[in-house]
Amino acid sequence: MRPILFRLLLLSTLAAAAAPAAAQGAFARLRGTIVDAHSQAPIVGARVIIAATGRYATSDSAGRFELRDIPSGVIRFFFAAEGYPRTSAVLAFARGETMVQAFELDSATVPAAEDSIARAARAQRLAPTQVVAEPSRGVRYEDFERRMRTGRGQYVTRQLIEERGYNTLSDAARTLRGVNVECGGPRGCVVKFARAGTNCYPQYIVDGRPDNVFGPYVAIRDIEGLEFYAGASDVPGEFAGVDAACGVVVIWTRSGPPPVRKP
Repeated sequence: MRPILFRLLLLSTLAAAAAPAAAQGAFARLRGTIVDAHSQAPIVGARVIIAATGRYATSDSAGRFELRDIPSGVIRFFFAAEGYPRTSAVLAFARGETMVQAFELDSATVPAAEDSIARAARAQRLAPTQVVAEPSRGVRYEDFERRMRTGRGQYVTRQLIEERGYNTLSDAARTLRGVNVECGGPRGCVVKFARAGTNCYPQYIVDGRPDNVFGPYVAIRDIEGLEFYAGASDVPGEFAGVDAACGVVVIWTRSGPPPVRKP
């Protein structure tokens, strides 16, 4: 009886150890650095907060942070640091993914020349409500705006989304020429280019990263710009290498990371 009891205890111990490991694989993690947008100096003590739960990580003396146990899906984060406006970012995580990102906070609203006493006085005069500040459109979306002027695709801006009252990405797509929206089935409504073959659906790129899992379901409130390219011959060089045979849908979120420029 004793060997059998030992084996049962051993199996119980192994099962208990395996359960946390399996649970960890179901979550993603975010590692990164937070720096000042102008000086590129690391920001110490900045908080990276999951908007839905309030859980956060704090940056160290090198501006580094790590936030674990993030649910898979499209997640909004808030960034809070003394002397900086509160900003937000939306990122899409796959199950078990470890994402590495660099974030910049703009301190333009608090001049660097002010000493600590002046900053404290300014802080006391501010209204208590924190305001979410959007990134500079001129830098963040300059490539999008250039392609909108010269490219061969179709483009939807944040202004147009608000003017026409679109509620979903599909709403924005269904008014474009050569773009169909198919509804029904487990996927809900999906975008499909008219000249694409049967079961031929577009490649999604979210903030410069291919993402067919979460791309079709990015909330319209988080979208700053959309680009639609019907086929490989229309896709600009910045997105060369993606599977464009069925078309490409490019999504720029309102606070996502800037695209990586190719040399």
